[in-house]
Amino acid sequence: MKNIYKIYLVGLSLISFNGYSQLEDVKKIDTLSSDVKEEIPTVYPKAAESRLMKRSDKLYDKYAYMDAAKSYEKAYEKGDKSPELFKKLGNTYYFNANLEKAAKWYNELFALNVPVEPEYYFRYSQALKSIGNYDKANEMLLVFHKKAKADSRGKNFVNKSNYLDIIKSNSGRYTIEDAGINSKYIDYGTAIVNDRIVFTSARDTGNFAQRKHEWSHQYFSSLYSSNFEADKSGKIKVTKFAKNLNSRFHESTPVFTNDGKTMYFTRNNYLEGKRGKSDNKITLTKIYQAKLIDSTWQDVKELPIDDNNYSTAHPALSEDGKTMYFASDMPGTYGQLDIWKVSINDDGSYGNPENLGPKINTEGRESFPTFTNENELYFASDGLLGLGGYDIFVSKLNKYNVFQDPINIGAPANSSDDDFAYLIDTNTRKGYLSSNRPGGKGLDDIYKFVETKRLICEQSLTGIVTDADTKKDIVNSKITLSDDHFVKIKEIQTDANGQYSFDVNCGKTYYVKAEKEGYNTKEEHVTIPTKNGKTTLDIALDKIVVKGDDLAIKLELNTIYFDLDKYYIRKDAALELEKIAAYLRKYNTIEVDIRSHTDCRHTHKYNQVLSENRAKSTFDWLVKNGISANRLTYKGYGETQLVNGCHDGVKCTETEHQLNRRSEFIITKM
Repeated sequence: MKNIYKIYLVGLSLISFNGYSQLEDVKKIDTLSSDVKEEIPTVYPKAAESRLMKRSDKLYDKYAYMDAAKSYEKAYEKGDKSPELFKKLGNTYYFNANLEKAAKWYNELFALNVPVEPEYYFRYSQALKSIGNYDKANEMLLVFHKKAKADSRGKNFVNKSNYLDIIKSNSGRYTIEDAGINSKYIDYGTAIVNDRIVFTSARDTGNFAQRKHEWSHQYFSSLYSSNFEADKSGKIKVTKFAKNLNSRFHESTPVFTNDGKTMYFTRNNYLEGKRGKSDNKITLTKIYQAKLIDSTWQDVKELPIDDNNYSTAHPALSEDGKTMYFASDMPGTYGQLDIWKVSINDDGSYGNPENLGPKINTEGRESFPTFTNENELYFASDGLLGLGGYDIFVSKLNKYNVFQDPINIGAPANSSDDDFAYLIDTNTRKGYLSSNRPGGKGLDDIYKFVETKRLICEQSLTGIVTDADTKKDIVNSKITLSDDHFVKIKEIQTDANGQYSFDVNCGKTYYVKAEKEGYNTKEEHVTIPTKNGKTTLDIALDKIVVKGDDLAIKLELNTIYFDLDKYYIRKDAALELEKIAAYLRKYNTIEVDIRSHTDCRHTHKYNQVLSENRAKSTFDWLVKNGISANRLTYKGYGETQLVNGCHDGVKCTETEHQLNRRSEFIITKM
């Protein structure tokens, strides 16, 4: 944004409503390693002592960047070619989002071929993107990574150097046009309440006393609204929204609860006529709450998450109104500005702010969150890989309350300039975004859009865990989902049908591990397709068997019946024996002793012969069906190993006798 209207405020001057933290970026550079610091040259003595440079530096230190830029350019015309001058000239335009001019002066800096802080390689890369020089921009990103290896912005580029191809594949899904409510000033950040659009604007309303800030010579912003009705001249009517909320400083980026009776908005640290300052005498931004009482917005109060010594801004609400997302540089921030969340309790109290973590946040600036009723977080970032400046990204919050990898929503929603403040109606797929791209009426403009094709690829990974041999579902088996680096993502148990299900990212590779007592653990990998749908991965577990186990029990065989006084293999018995044969084919080192038993209802001699014949028939059937004879032994035991008290002379039920008429397949060798 050519005005940098987006998050920090210093005194009467806006430090940056879009997320530039000048206290960190200008006064110091945190990303320097000790060896790089030693290489950085001092300012040329002659330039440092010049009166013009001293005047320029004073303006620069006051964040009066427009005036400072003019003063530095005069110094340049008088012959100053110092690295310090080029750094600051580049910064004055970079921090006002005039990346084309920033590229010019950073180019002069790098032409000197002197060591500079790593952050300048990143800024130069961003500036180069704005003029379409992506090849050189990527070269600068690579150097940036080499000089600041721990910085995620460089890591992201090295890990996804084809990011432009990915963005291209995501592009072409929007039709975009001027929203019809823009002025020649700054217009951005939209919300909808009672069928009206409410937005931020620095337009001149004719008040001669309206003040400008030194940063970009723009008026302080206020909230405006429109229902897109035209007046007699055909112009869309725009009016000030909630005039009683306007202060001497900035108001911006409102969000409303579903009932339209509570509003949260961003404002300079200013309440009830009192201006707050940080320990460094800086007026930052805070999030305030207002209530609609008797058709008037009143009862303004700051939130407990606010503090004089850091900024909070750009509130967004979840569909149920119980979670607020916002931008802040509070302690615990990864970079210059991060997306945070805080719970809003039923009694109106607030939880502890939580950083959304390194998947969303970088060492750069993440800001302008919005959250849809489809659990999608849209936000702007200059730290994630984009087309230049701020790009808009989306991340899906899955059912496990974990945000998926952010996706660049592509052109034309994104451009080589700043694109931010995305708002969409998920029913109509219509919405608004803000941008300072060329061709607008002012510095930042609001554009309306229609999303013609959905971006987010939604996939679920499902499957059934079964016994490899019995084919029965395994209930309550533990299923662990891990990423392609074997980092655990989620752990669940199979349901009553042996099923499991995970929400997963399209195009990603995962490992799924199934565990159940009595079974060998099994882990398999799967790559998810890049289109919407459901991916199935069934897992069959093998029972753990040891020497001495009875395969008839392990394989849950039905009773192997023989006709009365017969020992040939019946068809129903063959079906059960096939399970034994299949198991032995699968595990071709296992050896088995076939044991046949009878009940007591005959003579001992008769039962002994009958059991031996049945064991021999079972042996023959297995050999005939492909099992090597040297892996099998057999023996009949008659009625000598009864499993209950059903001896001769004891009255037993048929069921009790049946327990003794059994076939065993005892593992003798693994």
